[in-house]
Amino acid sequence: MHEKKHSRLIILGSGPAGYTAAIYASRAMLEPTLLTGIEPGGQMTITTDVENYPGFSEIIQGPWLMEQMKEQAVNVGTEVVFDTIVKVNLSDKPFELISDSGSEYTCDALIISTGAQAKWLGLDSEEKFKGYGVSACATCDGFFFKDKRVLVVGGGNTAAEEALFLTNFASKVTLIHRRDSLRSEKILQERLFINEKIEIMWNSEIKKVIGKEEPLMVEGAIVNDKVTDQNKKIEADGIFIAIGHSPSSQIFKDQLEINQNGYINTKPDSTVTSIEGVFAAGDVTDEKYRQAVTAAGMGCMAALEAEDYLSK
Repeated sequence: MHEKKHSRLIILGSGPAGYTAAIYASRAMLEPTLLTGIEPGGQMTITTDVENYPGFSEIIQGPWLMEQMKEQAVNVGTEVVFDTIVKVNLSDKPFELISDSGSEYTCDALIISTGAQAKWLGLDSEEKFKGYGVSACATCDGFFFKDKRVLVVGGGNTAAEEALFLTNFASKVTLIHRRDSLRSEKILQERLFINEKIEIMWNSEIKKVIGKEEPLMVEGAIVNDKVTDQNKKIEADGIFIAIGHSPSSQIFKDQLEINQNGYINTKPDSTVTSIEGVFAAGDVTDEKYRQAVTAAGMGCMAALEAEDYLSK
């Protein structure tokens, strides 16, 4: 028999936004239920070195920070449930949520903090070699490429961080970027440029991932020079895609107002969505900043606004 549970407040997602919302909601005696989703801790669990989160003079680890937030949320009264919601009904109250296990949850107010997921290039060859040399998580898979050659695709903070991290294992890291300048923070760019293991291919993009068939194994990629329109084969043992993330908002698409890029719309300076009693915080609604500290701040806002809504 599947579980059926009602809570005054449910929080979807267990990243900085979700856990912060849980801490504030618990302190307001709302007794929230937090549903972790498929990736407990969110993107921070695949981020190793965190050096810009306030309050720490030394580099900390993303998974450790998430564990600390979870522990604090639990200590003040949050019920953390390891489950993933696949269907919602926000047209009636209480709101209804169905998990992939068939469990049903209902609530009077809902905070959505489902975060974002990695973007891919969209190549058939990329799909073919996912898990066989193609990855979107250097911290997850970097260890497997010790003393090997790898490619990193992208030009933002994610790509820079992945490339730098991979130098701990790989013999050579080639960063492939489709433009002639990086979008990452200046301090990250400086670290890239002085690292002898890193080579940057400007104005370039991968056209095809190539490799062995039996067993499936990446051997490199066909890379196009956008200036000369010439293709070149680059040998590599692994390819890491780091071109950003897209918001995890699919299950809300036909019920909440969502912009053309998939981010949930909220009112200015607020986490209030298009449905009364539903709030959104963190990367699922933040198209601009996408930082752990801003996500945490939005989680605080969502909890305070949910408290105000429920009090009425």
